[in-house]
Amino acid sequence: MKKAQRPAQGLVYEGGRPREGEILTRKPLPLWDRIKWLVLLAAVWLILVWSVMANDPLVGFLDAMRIEVRVGWWVFILAGLEVVHQVHFLLCEHSGAYNQFWTNKFFGGLERTSSRKLSAWTRFRIGRLIRWVIVVAVIAILAGKIMHDPPVLALVLVPSIVWHALPTVIQYAFLLFSTVAQFALLFWFLSRGGVDVYYPDDIKTRFSDVWGQDHVLERVKENIIFLENPEVVEDRGGYVPGGILLWGPPGTGKTLMAEAVAGETGKPYVFVDPGAFINMFFGVGILKVKGLFRKLRKLALRYGGVIVFFDEADSLGNRGMITQGVPGGGGGTSTPAFARDSCNGFSYLSSDTQMRLMREAMASGLTDPESGTRARRYPQIIGAGLNGGGMGGGMGTLQALLAELSGLKKPRGFVNRVVRRALGMRPKPPPHYRILVMMATNMPSALDEALLRPGRIDRIYRVGYPSKAGRIRTYEGYFAKVQHELTPQQIDKLATITPYSTGASIKDLVNEALIIAIRDGRDVITYQDVIKAKQLKQFGPPEDVEYIERERHAVAIHEACHAVVAYRTQQHLEIDLATIEKGSYFLGMVASIKPEDQFTRWRSEFEADILTSLASLAGERMFFETDSSSGVSGDLDSATSVAAQMEAFYGMGQTVSSLLTSQRLEVGTPGGRGKGSQEDSNTQARRLLADRIEDNLSVLLVRAEAILRENERYVLALAHALETHKTLSGEDVTAVFEGLRGPLVNGAPYADDEFIARLREYHGAAVHAHQEHSHPDLPLPIAAPAVTAGILGDGYGRPAIGSANGDGPLSAPTYEPPRYGPPPSSPPDGSADGHS
Repeated sequence: MKKAQRPAQGLVYEGGRPREGEILTRKPLPLWDRIKWLVLLAAVWLILVWSVMANDPLVGFLDAMRIEVRVGWWVFILAGLEVVHQVHFLLCEHSGAYNQFWTNKFFGGLERTSSRKLSAWTRFRIGRLIRWVIVVAVIAILAGKIMHDPPVLALVLVPSIVWHALPTVIQYAFLLFSTVAQFALLFWFLSRGGVDVYYPDDIKTRFSDVWGQDHVLERVKENIIFLENPEVVEDRGGYVPGGILLWGPPGTGKTLMAEAVAGETGKPYVFVDPGAFINMFFGVGILKVKGLFRKLRKLALRYGGVIVFFDEADSLGNRGMITQGVPGGGGGTSTPAFARDSCNGFSYLSSDTQMRLMREAMASGLTDPESGTRARRYPQIIGAGLNGGGMGGGMGTLQALLAELSGLKKPRGFVNRVVRRALGMRPKPPPHYRILVMMATNMPSALDEALLRPGRIDRIYRVGYPSKAGRIRTYEGYFAKVQHELTPQQIDKLATITPYSTGASIKDLVNEALIIAIRDGRDVITYQDVIKAKQLKQFGPPEDVEYIERERHAVAIHEACHAVVAYRTQQHLEIDLATIEKGSYFLGMVASIKPEDQFTRWRSEFEADILTSLASLAGERMFFETDSSSGVSGDLDSATSVAAQMEAFYGMGQTVSSLLTSQRLEVGTPGGRGKGSQEDSNTQARRLLADRIEDNLSVLLVRAEAILRENERYVLALAHALETHKTLSGEDVTAVFEGLRGPLVNGAPYADDEFIARLREYHGAAVHAHQEHSHPDLPLPIAAPAVTAGILGDGYGRPAIGSANGDGPLSAPTYEPPRYGPPPSSPPDGSADGHS
C-alpha cells in the first residue's frame, strides 16, 4: 500500500541572498542613480548659458550655447568621464571577471596598500578633506563663471552681493528668520545621531551565522516571507505582522538575528542606538522619533521595505518605572553571605537553585555582619529630571513612538496635503510602507503594555539559553575558525559542563582558550586550554596568596567534605571543579554542573543540595573536635534559603499552602493561627515557620555527619589531593574515589590503607597545630605507590620507618578509622575516644 505523502507547509523559507563571495557581478543601478550626475552637469551648463545671456541681453540662447561650448568645455569633459564611469558600471553588472578584476585586484590592491601605510582615522580625515575641497571648488567655479571673476574672489564676494541684492524689508525678515533658525538648527542638531543606516550590501550576516537558536530562527524566517511577498497574507484578508520582540538573557543572539534578517532580505537595516532618545531638553526625543520614521518611510518606498532594530528597547519603551534602591544610588545593599570571604556556598548548587538564591538576595535587604545594621531598600521613583530621569519613555517620546507605529494613516507630503487641497483636489492616501520593526530586550517586564499590543508588536519570541545541541553547534562553529585538537566527544563534554552558556560567552571562551595557547607558544588549542579558560571566566584569576599550613589543611577539609557529600548524594549534578585557591570572593569552592538539561526540581534534589551545603559545618565539627570556622556562613545562607523555599513555596515541608499567596490574600502564614490579632499571628507564624526550617536543617545536618563518618577516608584523601594540587577537576575527584588515574591525580595511593593511616596522622598534627596556633609537627605526606613505599620512604619525605637510611622494610602500625568529634554513644567505661 502506498504511503500517503504529507502535504508541504505553506510557509517555507527557501533561502535568501547569497553571500558576498558568491556574487560575482555588481548589483544593477536604478535608472535615477545612473543618470543623476549627467542631469546635474546638464543643469550646471544651462546655468552657465543663462549667465552669458544675463550679462549681455543682446546675446540669444543659441549664441550663448555656442559661447559656452567654447568656454565651458570642462563641463563636457566631466560629462564624458561620467559616461565612461557608467559604462564601467554596466560592464561590471554583466561580466563577473571584469567586475572581480576591478573590485579585488585594482581597487582592492589600492585599499590594501593605503591600509598598510595610513591608519583608518588618517584615511577618513583625508577623504573628508578631499570631499570638502571638491564641493568648495565647484561652488567657486560656478560663482566665478557667473560673476566673471576669478573663482577665489567670486567665492569671497558671494555673501555681500546676495545681501545687498535684497530689499531692506527682506533683510529684516531674513534677520528674524536667522534668529529663529538658530533655535531650529540647535534642535535639529540635537535630534541627530543614534540612528545608523546600513544598506543591503553593507550587511554580511546570514541565517547560517546564527547558531543554537533554530526554533526562534524558523519563526523569524516567516517574517522575511511576509516582507518579500506580503500578498501571501494580504490576498487572503489578513495583514503582515509588522513588529517582532526578541527577549531573553544578554548574549543569546538577539542583535545577530536581526542583522541576519537584514542580510537575507537585502533591505536597508536601520539600527537605533539604546541611548538615542536620552536627551537634555524636552521635545528632542519626539523630534528624533518623527525624524526616524520619516527616514524609514523614504527607505521603504525606495527599496520596497526596510528593517528597523531597537536594541535594548526597555530604554525607550517604558513610561518611567519604580525600582528598588537606596537614596544616593544603591550604596546600601549588603553583600550576600555566599559572596563574602568564605567557602563559596553557591557554586556546588545547581544553576536554577543559584538563580533562585540570587533573586532572593537581590530582592531583600540583608544584615551586614560588620556593621550590625540591616540594609534597608527604599522604593525610588525613576522619572524625575529633565527627561524622565534618563528614561527614554519620558515626556512624550514613548507616545510619539506608539503613534508612529500604529497612528492615523494621514496623507504625506506638502504638495499632497496643501497644494492639492488648495486646488480643490482630494489628497492621495499614503502608500503602504513595508517597515519591519524589531526590538530586543532582556527586561520585557519594563516595556509598556501599549507597545506590546498586537498591531504594534505582533510577535514575541524568547531567545533563551541554547540547548545542549545548540551549544554543540555553537562550539563547532567557533572552533572551526581556529586551529584546535578537540574531538567531537570533548566538544560534547564541553557543551555539557557549560549549561547556561550563550553564543557570546562561547565565543569569548574559545577566544580566551586561544590566548592561553598563544601565551604557551602554541597555535593549536587543546582541551586543557579550554578548561583553563572556562575556570578563568567563571571564577576569575586566583589571588596570589598562600595559606599558612594549618589553615590550608582546614580549607582543604572543608572543601573535601562538600565534595564527598556531593559525590554521594547529588545524583542530579556532577562535580566540575574543586579548589582551595583563594578567589576574589571565596576561600575555596566545589562547583557542580548538570549532566543533562532538566527543567524541574524534586525534593530529593533540594535535600541533596542542603546536605552538600551543611557538609562543611558537619565536617568541621567532626574533624576539628566540635570547633568550626566562619567560612561556613555562605553554606548556611544557601541551606537556609533552599529549606525556606521548600517549606514555604514548593509544598516540600510540613505545610501545603504557599506562603506568598497566603500573605497576598491576608489569610495568615502557613503554620499560624490565621487572621486574628495581626501582630501576634504573624509573629507566631514566622516563629513556627522558622522552627520548621530549623528542624529540617537539623535532621539533614545529622544525615550529612553520618555520610562523612562513612566516608572519612575519602575526605582525608580529597583534602590531601587539594593540598597537593590546589585545584582538581571532576575527573580527578572521581579518580580519588575509584582509585584510578585522572588527568592530574593518581588515585591509586588513596586506595592504600597504609597511606590513609599516614593521612590520619598528619591530620592529627594539623588539628593540634590549629588548637595551639602553631605549625604541624609533620610535613604533608607524599602520595607514593604503596608497593614502593619501603624504598621511597614513609610517605612524609623521610626514610622508611624502622630504618635510618630508608633501606629497611616498612613496619607501619595498623590504624583503626577514628571517630572525630563527639561519638554517637560513649564507650562502656564512660570515656570518649579522642583524636588519634
